[in-house]
Amino acid sequence: MSNKRDYYEILGVGRSADNGEIKKAYRKLAIKFHPDKNPDDPSAGEKFREATQAYEGLKDSQKRTQYDQVGHMDQGAGFGGAGGYGGGFNVDLNDALESFLRNFGMGGMGGGFGDVFGGGGSAGRNRGRSLQLELSISLLEAAKGAKKTVKLNKQVPCTDCDGSGAAAGSHPVTCSQCRGQGRVRQVRQSLLGQMMTEGVCPQCQGQGSVVENPCSSCRGSGTIRGEETLTIKVPAGVSSGNYMELKGKGDAGQAGAPAGDLRVVFEVQDDELFQRHGDDLLIDVPLSPVDLMLGTKVQVPTLEGKVSLKVPAGTQSHKIFRMRNKGIPHVNRPGSGDQLVRVLAWTPDKLDKEMKKKLEELREALADRIPAPGRHLYD
Repeated sequence: MSNKRDYYEILGVGRSADNGEIKKAYRKLAIKFHPDKNPDDPSAGEKFREATQAYEGLKDSQKRTQYDQVGHMDQGAGFGGAGGYGGGFNVDLNDALESFLRNFGMGGMGGGFGDVFGGGGSAGRNRGRSLQLELSISLLEAAKGAKKTVKLNKQVPCTDCDGSGAAAGSHPVTCSQCRGQGRVRQVRQSLLGQMMTEGVCPQCQGQGSVVENPCSSCRGSGTIRGEETLTIKVPAGVSSGNYMELKGKGDAGQAGAPAGDLRVVFEVQDDELFQRHGDDLLIDVPLSPVDLMLGTKVQVPTLEGKVSLKVPAGTQSHKIFRMRNKGIPHVNRPGSGDQLVRVLAWTPDKLDKEMKKKLEELREALADRIPAPGRHLYD
């Protein structure tokens, strides 16, 4: 557990609180610390952001379960995102404002916070779309980690206008309504009373400039369809359905606005040798009945190469041996899973006369030692 504040502590609820209690607590804090209600208190924005991050980490049952198990995580580029491994993500103030609008909407606040999210809001309309990529990887790549190169078709900045949206020889001009600020102030009535809010300029959509002579290639949007080659670092230990967020790797934003994000979802392929069970691996090893009766040593494939395994005399078919720390690395904590080796009696389908004779003799010798039918022969 890191030294970050506990999400339940931030929201002021117990760990057994249901979703309704969590949402109610968050809404109360969000209204109390909303930046528009506290223009002279710089700490309010941080408390608002912190409450939003806590709510985002607990509102979904799967994310909440993972947070309860492993707590906060720091995964650099956002591995797991807001839902990969419980609290391993961070939100800035604009993200928090957008999240609040997404969770409660303008109607839920009586229209009081509509434009506050625009600053925020302008980027929300002109910002590039966030994309999702499903990345297929082998079991070995999932276990060891890997670097994968992919080509992504998406919106990229227009090369003819350098993403500005303005035709060659011209430039965007300062917006006359907001004078280049991208925002205008308005006085509105809300549940909190009369409030002055800064909203997105309707004329320039928050850009602070307008394109009077649009580029013919991108029609003034500043983006065109193109391709980008990305190198994606696959963390060791990922499972199918795990994902990571790559900031700014989605569609390019219009007229220079920020790019969207890219969510990379991992899909681990089935393996010819191993079956995966969480972070444990299972492999079946066929042995002759004689090897099981007399005992033997067998070379077992693992992720690190072959390892010698001693099979004691009298081992029954379907016996499972555990090889510690030979499985998949834990993505959330140090160490690895185990490799399970299931030995199976292999019966030849063709025998020569000499083999049949010897087996007949063995059958006669064992006839009185075979147990009667029952449910728990190997207990």
